[in-house]
Amino acid sequence: MKRRIAAAAALSSLAFLVAPAATAATAADNPYQRGPAPTVASIEAVRGPYAVSQTSVSSLAAIGFGGGTIYYPTSTSEGRFGAVVISPGFTAYESSIAWLGPRLASQGFVVFTIDTLTTLDQPDSRGRQLLAALDHLTQRSSVRDRVDASRLGVMGHSMGGGGTLEAAKSRPSLKAAIPLTAWNTDKTWPEISTPTLIVGADGDTIAPVATHSEPFYESLPASLDKAYLELNGATHFTPNSSDTTIAKYSISWLKRFIDDDTRYDQFLCPLPRPSLTIEEYRGTCPLGS
Repeated sequence: MKRRIAAAAALSSLAFLVAPAATAATAADNPYQRGPAPTVASIEAVRGPYAVSQTSVSSLAAIGFGGGTIYYPTSTSEGRFGAVVISPGFTAYESSIAWLGPRLASQGFVVFTIDTLTTLDQPDSRGRQLLAALDHLTQRSSVRDRVDASRLGVMGHSMGGGGTLEAAKSRPSLKAAIPLTAWNTDKTWPEISTPTLIVGADGDTIAPVATHSEPFYESLPASLDKAYLELNGATHFTPNSSDTTIAKYSISWLKRFIDDDTRYDQFLCPLPRPSLTIEEYRGTCPLGS
């Protein structure tokens, strides 16, 4: 299946038309399940099955972070959605990770891409800001009634990725964490109990995988649902622009652990094999065991 990536990508724009609808019985078994049954084409698509709206959060209205943009499914027919907050990296702004907002939201999540208090904030500060943004999203935002506050996740790039690890360590109730080419001086994370997908890049010279993503992954508890995706032909800044491989596995991870949607297990287990875009993939299978 993984060797058909190139062919599937050509069909991505039609994903929402060809994906079969979930059966009523399956949806009833999992009240958090959202959207049609997934296919390779549907999770690689630039847009998923949901129309997306957005609203801005001024820095003046933000407490503990720098404001940002909330992307959310326009429809309310399926009830509340799980949510994820995403932090940019060192010296970067929300715009550097903005592509993830509509892409993830169109798959059935409320997504909050944020600015940090300053562009020079370190990972521990970014971790606190991710959590502050989650609190704003669930308690004070104009879309709080659309969010299931029991199903939340965090993502971040570079120092924002380091902040993602910090946030997961501080708030064990989080359902999913995805650090993207993460940077942190702390290399060991045995305290984390949140299912974590770590994304590294083989050509990263700022946070080389040998001293960042790989030890982060290896230090996570052996009993944890965890995965390590090393991008092939990529750099530290690959997460700053639209990337199908990052989106595909991020969607699958968030769906599996925020929505408890086992329909997405097929994209994570058996472990994806090396390809034109994947240098290496490690992980725990089966998931949720």
